[in-house]
Amino acid sequence: MAAIADGVRAGKLRARDVAAAYLDRIERFNHALGAYLLVDGEGALRQAAAVDSAVAAGRDPGPLAGVPLGVKDIFVTHGLETTCASKILRGFVPPFESTVTDRLGKAGAVTLGKVNMDEFAMGSSNENSARGLVRNPWSLQHIPGGSSGGSAAAVAASLCAGALGTDTGGSIRQPAAMCGVAGMKPTYGRVSRYGVVAFASSLDHPGPFGRTVEDVAALLEVMAGVDPLDATSIPAPVGAYRKAVQSGRGGGLKGLRLGVPEEYFQPGMDAEIEAAVRAALDDLGRAGAELLPVSLPHTKYAIATYYLICTAEASSNLARYDGVRYGLRAADAKSLEELYARTRGEGFGWEPKRRIMLGTYVLRAGYYEAYYGKALRVRRKIADDFTVAFTKCDAIVTPTSPVPAFRFGERMGDPLQMYLADIMTVAPNLAGIPALSQSCGFTKAGLPIGLQIIGPALGEEICFRVGGAYEARTDWHTRLPPEPATQTSSERAS
Repeated sequence: MAAIADGVRAGKLRARDVAAAYLDRIERFNHALGAYLLVDGEGALRQAAAVDSAVAAGRDPGPLAGVPLGVKDIFVTHGLETTCASKILRGFVPPFESTVTDRLGKAGAVTLGKVNMDEFAMGSSNENSARGLVRNPWSLQHIPGGSSGGSAAAVAASLCAGALGTDTGGSIRQPAAMCGVAGMKPTYGRVSRYGVVAFASSLDHPGPFGRTVEDVAALLEVMAGVDPLDATSIPAPVGAYRKAVQSGRGGGLKGLRLGVPEEYFQPGMDAEIEAAVRAALDDLGRAGAELLPVSLPHTKYAIATYYLICTAEASSNLARYDGVRYGLRAADAKSLEELYARTRGEGFGWEPKRRIMLGTYVLRAGYYEAYYGKALRVRRKIADDFTVAFTKCDAIVTPTSPVPAFRFGERMGDPLQMYLADIMTVAPNLAGIPALSQSCGFTKAGLPIGLQIIGPALGEEICFRVGGAYEARTDWHTRLPPEPATQTSSERAS
């Protein structure tokens, strides 16, 4: 990504040529992967031409000049259809732009199109999209992870240089791990949620994907910062994230204490994943870090707590889709009640319906305190665990996922097993603290393995320093998946 931006700014590359090259790859390979829902070729070339014009006129086009991005279909984009991969939002063309995509565009980035996702970001496998599956570039029979599976797959397959995702319980880090790329969930409020379709408002975190940790840092430097349009955004200076990566690469980790929580290495974890993560911990130790055991005793309650809170908030947020203001409207309804019922019945897929029902149940009068209220108190205890741990260490290192990417259909019939795919990632969302995932190896079957680095609130620079040091000592991030078979003209026609 840095090579593209530096080349365009120096006039050695034309942003239009870069965009055209990526659009050509999308044309050749997206049919096999299903990563993009909408490709805006004309708009991308127009944005790229504007960057080239700025360079020719001697103006600074921005730090991301000509960098082509895929945007998860949960970000609102002015004049470009936004559906959240749901039938109920089909045809919704927003009249405004999200803060994140607006900032990236002003920094010179080029939006290639909208990428696939689990419907309304609900899922861990990208099998819940109303617009079709996304396939893992490392094995087309395996999931890419969810819900930002389209973003991770697009970066891994070089269908964009970087991508945007959202992380409510692991939806950036888990697909990043399963597709062998880097992804960051920043501190809650570090990145504006204005113009991001809400799933669970107190847990949603917009964040970037990239092939390297430095790519992720470069995107986050532009995305982050206070936003007057989002009351939850944090009015704190944005860190020097790229410098933190370079600091880790150049100076190692001497003097840094890394916590290793025993609760994240339990029986049942895939043996190859445990071996790869423990080897990564040894590498970090050789880079100068001191490894310390820490305990996060309420981790065992994280999944239950997460699903009580996120379903309750989802049932409230999704109430707005009733056929009156957005997208789908049931035809020939004879009453307002019938319009609501039929629109929601026809428009939502199974997973949003399941979560709406669960959320409505836990918020019922008489049940609120027993379920939602208790979950909020446990959430506080989970956050307190991290606060105590960070008095002993500077960052915490864990696996990102207990299993590698699984085959399509393997967990669709068992929602509990599907929800457990996020068991390593939900606790940082409940605590609102940053976490980075990067590649740390491959299974014997050739599937990527992810390493998670968790920092204290606003501790993104520590995560990037550790990530940079690890990348400097390994080459996992340089490996590329095999190219999916180029579709034939007859396949394209079918």
